[in-house]
Amino acid sequence: MTTTATRRTALPSLGSVSKARVRAELLSFFREKEAVVFVLLFPVILLVVFGAVFGGNDEVAPGVPFIQYFVAGMIAAGLLSASFQNLAIQIPIERDTGYLKRLSGTPMPKAAYFIGKVVLVGFVAVVQTALLMAIGVLLYDVVLPSGLETWLNFAWIALLGITSCTLLGIAFSSIPKNGKSAPAIVSPVAILLQFISGVFFVFSQLPTWMQTMAAVFPLKWMTQGMRSVFLPDAAQAAEPAGSWELGRIAVVLAVWCVVGLVLCLMTFRWRSRSDG
Repeated sequence: MTTTATRRTALPSLGSVSKARVRAELLSFFREKEAVVFVLLFPVILLVVFGAVFGGNDEVAPGVPFIQYFVAGMIAAGLLSASFQNLAIQIPIERDTGYLKRLSGTPMPKAAYFIGKVVLVGFVAVVQTALLMAIGVLLYDVVLPSGLETWLNFAWIALLGITSCTLLGIAFSSIPKNGKSAPAIVSPVAILLQFISGVFFVFSQLPTWMQTMAAVFPLKWMTQGMRSVFLPDAAQAAEPAGSWELGRIAVVLAVWCVVGLVLCLMTFRWRSRSDG
């Protein structure tokens, strides 16, 4: 009888609960039309608009059209949007409505909640990146990377970048006082980072103080890494350091992964401030 009772009261495994959380996150995301447009499609819209304006014969280096440069930056910005911006806005809303408080009071393994968020971020990032590449190729004759080494560089840069931005988004979600204020706090931060990190403008043409400020944050290194993938090697001469600095990119993004994890562990809250 004891064995039977134990089987009846056994809680679902982390794997089964995580699958349920992943399904819930994906359904919730696609039911929110505003989230789909703002998180998934906004970088795509920006690419179309800026591509139409600056997609002419302007070159950032001999044989490198600006649109090729811009697509690399927009892919990095898309990863930031799918991870940092998405989580830093959505989590405070869930906390403010009491959703996180209710989840924390269930037997659900808390890791399942974060697994659901991570899978959502990864899914959105993959779809978004594919859309950006497709539009770049179809509308603006963007040349995709060739060669296994280049695609491997793309993979580890994207993985480190999205990991660091996901962790920082979870940590930053504790800053807004409530869900309503989250977009007003998070969106300007993301937009500012895009302007100073070489997404909308050629990074080497920005003021030195702006380049120095941008170098503190992950997005600058993500955009530089994406340029190393989408631009020819000759274009690295236009970089401030005169090279792609792949080793430094890996170190900086890895450090931000560690910093983001520590901040998550220190700051994440399941309850709103009003709940104590």
